[in-house]
Amino acid sequence: MNRTLPAIGMFAVLVFIIALNLRPIMAAMGPLFPLLQRDAQLNATLLSLLTTLPVIMMGLAALAGPMLLRTLGEVRGIAAGLVLLALACLARGVAPSAWVLIVSAVVAGVGIGLIQALMPALIKRHFAANAGTLMALFTTGIMAGAALAAATAAPLADTRGLGITLAIPVIPAVIALLLWLITLRPGVPSLSPPRPKVALSSRAWLLMVFFGIGTGAYTLVLAWLPPFYMQYGWLPQQSGYVLGALTLTEVVAGFVLTALIHRFRDRRGPLMLVLTSILLGLLSLIWLGGANAWIPTLLLGLGIGALFPLSLIVTLDHAHSPEEAGALLSFVQGGGYLLAALMPLIAGIVRDRVSSLNSAWAMMSVGIVILMMMARRFKPQMA
Repeated sequence: MNRTLPAIGMFAVLVFIIALNLRPIMAAMGPLFPLLQRDAQLNATLLSLLTTLPVIMMGLAALAGPMLLRTLGEVRGIAAGLVLLALACLARGVAPSAWVLIVSAVVAGVGIGLIQALMPALIKRHFAANAGTLMALFTTGIMAGAALAAATAAPLADTRGLGITLAIPVIPAVIALLLWLITLRPGVPSLSPPRPKVALSSRAWLLMVFFGIGTGAYTLVLAWLPPFYMQYGWLPQQSGYVLGALTLTEVVAGFVLTALIHRFRDRRGPLMLVLTSILLGLLSLIWLGGANAWIPTLLLGLGIGALFPLSLIVTLDHAHSPEEAGALLSFVQGGGYLLAALMPLIAGIVRDRVSSLNSAWAMMSVGIVILMMMARRFKPQMA
């Protein structure tokens, strides 16, 4: 182990604390939609950009992963990501106008993208024996941060105001940055070997589109589930609790999948089960409207929470070496995030024109049916 890195226990704590910062800037926007409409004059299309733009930056950072390793290195790059996140949140708290929110979404997205691209590389390079546990902890921290932000944004805004609510994420970001700088010393930027050419492979493109559409379900729900329930008369606090509960369900689903997936060499069975759960969840939003929210929450949480790791597992199944796995994951996640970023934006445009999100749920349902057809091609012998 590089002497600039701490022991595994301290590093695990750092990984979790940093991960907590990677979704609040997006997850809080849905519950705050009424306040953002009133105070920042945001319409649905502009609100959707607050999710779409960070996801675009995440995709670009994933594609640029090897270059980031060479130029910044993991330690400096992750520190830079935390600085950008803190600055974006601070700017929102000081001047929560529409343009500040949009520009800060880009800045925060760059920060999130840096951390998401470089943290797995750091884990794999220095903590290979514990990589699975650390990545599970990293993912759990991301989802926990999203759940916490979704559940607390509206109540905090009611008591402290919009500006303070938008600025609050500065505190955990600065704490994470200070701990990171105190505990780790920037080393020499990593030299990554040239990655194999995978972008022109039809298999790689199939996997990228699959990951993108599936992640689109996550970004759509993250951005628009709270406003959907508000249109049926729910309070912002209540709609935030629903999103928080759904996010926690995603965490549980991810852990269950991780524990059981080794039993299935043919991933198509679990894929079809997970996709069916998402499809039923989307249809239940259309059928039930604002009633019985626990049904779509459970179905979508279990489905979306399992689909993300399962998509990455299927991608790894198609790689024949560690180098090819890294290159394929970079391409699939980078292009997939760019594709997924479109879904919240499309939903926002639709919402501004028809004042209902049922069309967005219906379009995503068609996307899930397409994924079901694509999943049939993921035979074990393809790997």
